[in-house]
Amino acid sequence: MRGLRGPGVRASDYARPAFDTLCREATKRQFDVVMAWNVDRLGRSLKDLVAFLSELHALGIDLFLHQQGLDTTTPAGKAMFQMLGVFAEFERSIIQERVRAGLQRAKREGKRLGRPPIADKLAERIKAALAGGMSVRKTAAKFDVNPSTVQRISRPFDDAEDASVAAAG
Repeated sequence: MRGLRGPGVRASDYARPAFDTLCREATKRQFDVVMAWNVDRLGRSLKDLVAFLSELHALGIDLFLHQQGLDTTTPAGKAMFQMLGVFAEFERSIIQERVRAGLQRAKREGKRLGRPPIADKLAERIKAALAGGMSVRKTAAKFDVNPSTVQRISRPFDDAEDASVAAAG
């Protein structure tokens, strides 16, 4: 028995190296059963879960889910797996909806979202350092800010320029 553990990546993230390794090794039939902690660790949607289960069964590999005590070697286990997948997808959709609603409410209330802006004087000093040939990383270290902040200052979004391009188009 061997365990595969991902680096704590959310299931919604595209790259899933441990899951990809699991699928490759399943194709090579290096094991007889996949044991997972919970159904939501296996897929992002019901479609993904059903496809994964179909692939496993085509290869003669069973699935056991610890939290649900689910064993897909039985018809009842297969049906329960699909129902759990439906609820996992539903839960994810509800969470996404709540986050969006919370962000909209915060915007309506005039709350500032994201990182707080840096002082104008600091931004000018950063621009001067960049104009003097200092690299982004060195500038960030010198002024104790994140390199992405230095990048943003070095290439600001010029709303006036964007508006003139849109008007010309």
